[in-house]
Amino acid sequence: MDYQQMFKQYGISISDQQLQMLEVYADLLIEWNKKFNLTAITDKDDIYLKHFLDCLLLADKLQDNTSLIDVGTGAGFPGIVIKIYKPNIRVVLLEPNNKKVSFLEEVVTQLNLQNIFISNQRSEDYCRQHYQQFDYVTARAVASLNILCELCLPLIKVGGIFYAMKGPKALEELQSADKAIKELSCQYSGKEQFELQDSTRIILKITKINNTLKKYPRNYGQIKKRPL
Repeated sequence: MDYQQMFKQYGISISDQQLQMLEVYADLLIEWNKKFNLTAITDKDDIYLKHFLDCLLLADKLQDNTSLIDVGTGAGFPGIVIKIYKPNIRVVLLEPNNKKVSFLEEVVTQLNLQNIFISNQRSEDYCRQHYQQFDYVTARAVASLNILCELCLPLIKVGGIFYAMKGPKALEELQSADKAIKELSCQYSGKEQFELQDSTRIILKITKINNTLKKYPRNYGQIKKRPL
């Protein structure tokens, strides 16, 4: 498959060097996935379509010379793909799983990525030390939106944006997260929907309009038991 052409069909233009970096990333993902579970998607064409293209569609929205934190980044989606596509963005990859952190460190080293940082912490712990420090927060396949909001929204600066990467039930989740979004001093600012072969992807945009109260986030047990 001509991956560069596939990306172009969705309005994404990448350089040969960036394509080569994605190739190394895909090979590392397949290799490491044999040792422990990073992704259920192991076919290379599917990795490019369902992981890389999915993340590039978000990356294309971001401005250069900004800061971004990817909460629960897992194998680096979308954070590492964003860094490859937008090298001038300062990226923090937040991941509590030690094995996944080892993989992320290997990818960052192999690709010689600069101004990207890996934090082996839970979001609620990291957030207390880095309250409202980021222009963008992203999360993909981490938790339902009403839980995710409390883990992510306190990290954004006033005027910053949380991009929640969701599937076809995104608007149902949005409805149940309405109270949390308001309580955390944010507002829903729209969505974009994409069809990637047989799967629907929806990016929800939530904007910080005022300071979030510093009592948030609560500890994860409270968040999960009593979502806002």
